[in-house]
Amino acid sequence: MIDLELSEEQKMIQDSVGAFADERIRPAARDADESSAIPAPLVEQAWELGIVQSAVPEEYGGYGHGETSRSALTGSIIAEAMAEGDLAIAMHILCPRLIVDAVVRLGSEEQKRRILPDYCGTSFVAGSAALIEPAWNFDLGTMATRARREGDDWVIDGNKCFVALADEAPRMLVYARDEDDRTGAFIVEAGQDGLVVGAREKHMGIRALKTFAVSFESMRVPANARLDGDAAALIRRSRVAQSAMAVGVAKASLDYSLEYAKEREAFGSKIAQKQAIAFMLAEMAIEVDAARLLNWEAAWCLDAGQDGTRETAIARRYAADTVMSVSDNGVQVLGGHGFVRDHPVELWTRNGRGFATFEALASL
Repeated sequence: MIDLELSEEQKMIQDSVGAFADERIRPAARDADESSAIPAPLVEQAWELGIVQSAVPEEYGGYGHGETSRSALTGSIIAEAMAEGDLAIAMHILCPRLIVDAVVRLGSEEQKRRILPDYCGTSFVAGSAALIEPAWNFDLGTMATRARREGDDWVIDGNKCFVALADEAPRMLVYARDEDDRTGAFIVEAGQDGLVVGAREKHMGIRALKTFAVSFESMRVPANARLDGDAAALIRRSRVAQSAMAVGVAKASLDYSLEYAKEREAFGSKIAQKQAIAFMLAEMAIEVDAARLLNWEAAWCLDAGQDGTRETAIARRYAADTVMSVSDNGVQVLGGHGFVRDHPVELWTRNGRGFATFEALASL
């Protein structure tokens, strides 16, 4: 039986992360988007929340303990709250978990002891993952990036895009198909021969988040760079994080539009009292709640040890559609004001459009 009741600890996490997003992230969102840069002090303040360190077990330097710290549902709560503040900033702050979550779940004891303590210090350490490829027909099942075994090494060839923080991350998680046509995940250290980080990409949305095109030119990594186990499980967790973030962006647009409609007058009454606007807002609220429930169900399945392929795919698809429709309706509610940068709804619409494309830009 599915139980989506949050524990007291999860409610505390939801409140504390939500307060940080509202008080620190939201006020910085517009300047970050305009300047295409995220203030370093804000990133360090977020690091002090311990969102990354709490995912690392105590024996490796973190302070994660019990099931709550490793719960996909807990991760969903955090991702939604952060993205409600701002999507680009949330992705930047949560990027280290792309590495941490992968190593905690699939890493060997040697990999855990070598890598995890790096993410338990007092300052932010970037993480990164390379999954999406620059092809119109990109599909996980037919990934063009390949890894072949040569002696004690793996040799990787291919091209990736949307690789967040590739210029500063000390290591990245690289997905590639092996000679048995299985998806593998490899930990690649920065500066590796054959690793080429290209120019920073320019996007319609998430403009504050640095992403790059990355190439692997006969890049040779040791055999122990590969994580053991089902790499697709990491992608499923990433999809839950993405759907949670989509819910956060949609909720931000809903809440802002609702408050605007309650204050804005037209033809002698608040526009929230106009039937067309009221129905639109009601539909937006229904869609946000439905997307959140699908996200939580997918997270619950993962926490229950189920495969979750179906549930995570549905949650991601529905949330991507929801954030597009809700954010667009937010612009509609504000009318002409929705089109100008004085209000954040246009920013949320631009950011929300990307969820149809995002893969492996977040984990939990």
